[in-house]
Amino acid sequence: MRVDVLLGEAQVAAADVADRVVVVIDVLRAATTVAAALDAGARAVIPFETVDETASRAKAFARGEVQLAGERRMMKIDGFDLGNSPAEYMPASVEGRTILYTTTNGTAALAAAHGARACYFAAFVNVSATVASVRSATEHGGDVTILCAGNERRVALEDVVCAGRLVRGITAGREGISRGDGARVAEMAERPFQGGLASLALEAGHAKSLAAAGFSRDVELCLTLDRYDRAVRYHDRQLQLEPASHAES
Repeated sequence: MRVDVLLGEAQVAAADVADRVVVVIDVLRAATTVAAALDAGARAVIPFETVDETASRAKAFARGEVQLAGERRMMKIDGFDLGNSPAEYMPASVEGRTILYTTTNGTAALAAAHGARACYFAAFVNVSATVASVRSATEHGGDVTILCAGNERRVALEDVVCAGRLVRGITAGREGISRGDGARVAEMAERPFQGGLASLALEAGHAKSLAAAGFSRDVELCLTLDRYDRAVRYHDRQLQLEPASHAES
């Protein structure tokens, strides 16, 4: 078994994900927001790379069945129902609905994961549940790629730290696991934050940019550990909660 981490700068190649268990990380904010939406009762979240694709797909649904959601340059897209703040995704807005969703970084990273044997969308808010699901998916072998979404093709510290926590959890107590250099970098980056995540709000560049734009509360929510106890799986181009039995088996 091998664990690799792509840190968010390089273009993802098909060979990086083919027939592997893949975890896509976007702490600030897409993976956190998707977890919040699904926990609030959304039927599914369907990610798209572009605004036009998202709006076009809405035509296939009755208007009351969907919510258009997402951001560009941190702000809600004009004409969309919801932005990318996890606190927006309450049952009154999303319960029973399908969320058509596009973001600057996270949804593009998910598109790069096509061809994976299994794919999860993770953040700090569901990191332990994701570890459990990946360990279950690799119980009988298989390689893992952790793909950091980053911030506009740059490394995002919060994603790398979350990747390090995933590596630590996935490999704990297992023998014969090799780690790529990216996985080792992520493990080293995570060590100073094992006692708590609060300082990431002051150290991570994207966190500081969000705070300056008025999204300090989002940063706080996104740096909350294990708020949700279910992993989010990307399957058939939809994001849904992993059935609890899968992670426990």
